Amino acid sequence: MPILCCGSWSANGGSSVLGSAGRSATSPPMRPACTATRGLPEAFLADVPDALSELLARYARTHGPFTSDELHARYGIDTSAVLRELERAGDLVRGEIRPEGAEREWCDVEVLRRLRRASLAALRKEIEPADQKRLAAFLPSWQGIDRHGAAGAGIDRLREALVPLQGLALPVETWERDVLPRRAGAYSQTWLDSLCASGEVVWVGAGASGRSGRVALYFREDAPMIGPPGGAGPAPGEDGRDVHALLRARLAGGPSFFTDLLAEVASSRDGDAPAEALREALWDLVWAGEVTNDAWAPLRAPRLALARADGGEGGRPGLAAGGQGARTGRPSVGRSRFAGRRRSGAQSQVQGRWSLTAPVFAGGPAEGPAGAAERRRTLAELLLERYGIVTREQVLAEGIRGGFAMLYDTFAKLETLGVCRRGYFVEGMGGAQFALPGAVERLRAEPERARTLVIAAADPAQPYGAALAWPRREGQDRRPARVAGAYVVLVADEPVLYVERGGRGLLTLGERPLPVSAAGHAFVAHLAVGQPDPLREALVALAGAVRAGRVGKLALERIDGEPAITSNLAAALVELGFHPGPRRLTLTA
Repeated sequence: MPILCCGSWSANGGSSVLGSAGRSATSPPMRPACTATRGLPEAFLADVPDALSELLARYARTHGPFTSDELHARYGIDTSAVLRELERAGDLVRGEIRPEGAEREWCDVEVLRRLRRASLAALRKEIEPADQKRLAAFLPSWQGIDRHGAAGAGIDRLREALVPLQGLALPVETWERDVLPRRAGAYSQTWLDSLCASGEVVWVGAGASGRSGRVALYFREDAPMIGPPGGAGPAPGEDGRDVHALLRARLAGGPSFFTDLLAEVASSRDGDAPAEALREALWDLVWAGEVTNDAWAPLRAPRLALARADGGEGGRPGLAAGGQGARTGRPSVGRSRFAGRRRSGAQSQVQGRWSLTAPVFAGGPAEGPAGAAERRRTLAELLLERYGIVTREQVLAEGIRGGFAMLYDTFAKLETLGVCRRGYFVEGMGGAQFALPGAVERLRAEPERARTLVIAAADPAQPYGAALAWPRREGQDRRPARVAGAYVVLVADEPVLYVERGGRGLLTLGERPLPVSAAGHAFVAHLAVGQPDPLREALVALAGAVRAGRVGKLALERIDGEPAITSNLAAALVELGFHPGPRRLTLTA
């Protein structure tokens, strides 16, 4: 068997893998000075093109992330140029890969892929599902409910609160009464008016609901990527002859005030175009998601009966009535053109400039599979930002077109990129759950103390009725619902009380029996002793929310379907400040 020499090299002869790897490209061929290489296979002695690249690629395939200094210590040569060539070829990637790493490292692409799969598998095993009530504690914290005080509140904080809420359709009154004030610490209508008037924020209708409807808010620059909200009503008047079609044709030419619309549509119809009919057609297009306004004020206006015309003051037909004087500008008989006039409440329903929503969403992703994938990624990232932890139930509750199945592959790709994690985070909600890394830790963190929270039933930070089911009590006919004007009281992350819309009814939730109190002083004395009772804590929190102005006037006529004045909670409510009457118990701020 031949014995190799000590490794002295001479500048003649051919080159092997080791010989080529150990010198620069301009060095003369090297061959061992001794003859001890006799008997070695030719494969070890043959000339190898790009020997150093082959050597470093093989090292990368058989090692984890490494640094340039580690290679220099092993081979004693500068490998920076070759490593960059391998990176350009797509064989290596460079970055801060190891958690404790203090400098940029190199890694083979396939090795990094295997490490990522192994890391994800290890993370999934570490996660134990949290109880569902932890989600009820997590969401208000994640969305910043009551995080800020009144100090520092303003337009900038309002912008920050609106970012994750874009594209979410909520009842009109819920936005300003419940959602925005709880996230900004304080609220002024002028802040939202300013954002809308400047064109920075735009609202889009998403279906009528009772006397009002639901709207979604967007930053104008983000709207094309997010797309229109779901739940909009059917497109009205597609025959091209009714007032809806005339409005579409006029607004296609640009934004217009209502008075201009009234005059032009009237002339197009060669006859009367009552303002009442035009207003109703305009709001049909609003709730269908086709028309918007550069002001929020029309959404605040009371929409009782669209102010059906009765001739106005002194019998003078005004704009609200759609009379002839409103269209032609001629003064009515017996009145001066410049006489003082009072506008009806209907005027506030149509003030501002009206425009089509199609240009708002123009300029988004191109048509085709690539554009659809881009829009799905935007929507998936927005849901993660809004909820922290996204489940099938939340996506279905939002009414997103295509549902959770449409977004599943997008979430999986975001997991591969390290944007989110997939796992079984919340018990009883299916294994296909995706979460931002920081959200999982916050979900699992134990709160310092149990929190009692009064929150709007339709608030996206309130999960019951959307991601979580309402607690059921056998024999209870009335069911809670996520509607505007209704409130839920959470005690220790569980729903205990539900205030019906309008403040006329109260439901107790859960399976616990109602406490029977012979007198109100016994109720307060029980609290003073410090005995925990979720229902009593919920009643105290509800009364406090009414006095603080976060909940409107309560005039309870029913408690669990029974008359409020004969309920076994009546004495306790009176002790908390409710005023008893012949039919109801009343509390105001």
